[in-house]
Amino acid sequence: KKKKKKKTMEMSLNLASSSTSNSVFLFNPILSGKQLAFPCRHQRIPKRVKPFCVKSSINLSGPRQTLSSNWDVSSFSVESLSQSSSRLPSFEELDITNMLLRQRIVFLGSQVDDMTADLVISQLLLLDAEDSERDITLFINSPGGSITAGMGIYDAMKQCKADVSTVCLGLAASMGAFLLASGSKGKRYCMPNSKVMIHQPLGTAGGKAMEMGIRIREMMYHKIKLNKIFSRITGKPESQIEGDTDRDNFLNPWEAKEYGLIDAVIDDGKPGLIAPIGDGSPPPKTKVWDLWKVEGTKKDNKNLPTEQSMIQNGYAAPE
Repeated sequence: KKKKKKKTMEMSLNLASSSTSNSVFLFNPILSGKQLAFPCRHQRIPKRVKPFCVKSSINLSGPRQTLSSNWDVSSFSVESLSQSSSRLPSFEELDITNMLLRQRIVFLGSQVDDMTADLVISQLLLLDAEDSERDITLFINSPGGSITAGMGIYDAMKQCKADVSTVCLGLAASMGAFLLASGSKGKRYCMPNSKVMIHQPLGTAGGKAMEMGIRIREMMYHKIKLNKIFSRITGKPESQIEGDTDRDNFLNPWEAKEYGLIDAVIDDGKPGLIAPIGDGSPPPKTKVWDLWKVEGTKKDNKNLPTEQSMIQNGYAAPE
């Protein structure tokens, strides 16, 4: 028995000595001390390759590559794609937003909220950083929305070094009308079948009396601020702006032009972003419309309660 044990020990030592350089022993603690695992050979790690230099093929002395360089909308017609089957447009070129951005067009086609404002602001800053000498076109079809989100877009428009041209499609109401009027002077346009609506800020207040007072004071601050900006844009006194925005005031494109919110209607033969149609004129107005514009507002204002009557009736809080 002793001789057999010596032989097994010698065999294991020989295996260990022959595979010390290229093997690793794996011992299983569950097995008894007499049983040893067979050695597992490692794969040799390849030697490291020394780095080598490669000359750049990009010409840094040439013109700077921009988002809209080497891009043509007309090349992506059905005929051109059928003729050149080797070159297909990429996913970015098929995306509508990217196609508009390549033409320096930003589209505001929804309610003005924080998410929409973030998207529009990022697009404006991107196009302005790309080329601050070419105009940016902002198409607006929006019913309005948040004042704070709209003021963020307004500040971004004023921050851009490039001129921001605004075009109304469909409806520009509330904050949408404010952004339409905030475009660069001489580059604010309206489509002939669009509508513009201006009014005072809307909002609700709830909770404790102190909290309601804070909310109402904040709304009054926004109202005064918007009236001042509208007065500076249109050149009209703040008192007239406050009276005109007391309730929803709908304007057709020609009335918006007369009011000072836009500079031209694209359909009336003025130079615009789209080829204008000649001999465009505003729709005719009847005498009933003019009488309602003048007399109707006076009668409505007469029936509204004054501040003095509200205090007499006990609606105001006691001091």
